[in-house]
Amino acid sequence: MKIGKKEKSGQLYKAILQLQDEEECYQFFQDLCTVAELRSMEQRFEVASLLDDGMIYNEILERTGASSATISRVNRSLNYGTGAYAQLFARIKDK
Repeated sequence: MKIGKKEKSGQLYKAILQLQDEEECYQFFQDLCTVAELRSMEQRFEVASLLDDGMIYNEILERTGASSATISRVNRSLNYGTGAYAQLFARIKDK
């Protein structure tokens, strides 16, 4: 599988699957990412969740502070991506 134009390394993804709880996950990502990277991923996930709930762009922009470009990019992933967001949201709603 490729990410962008490069072949992905499965090591990171396999390591993530070894995390046992939310605290371990939080600590791992704190070590792996900068604060800005974490905030960006958190914001994108929140935007995806709000879009999935049917919220409109302007409301999402006000609530999250995300740019319209970020909201549009996330929306494109929701509609034309791999389907991972939908799969994850369905699992979350089932719990």
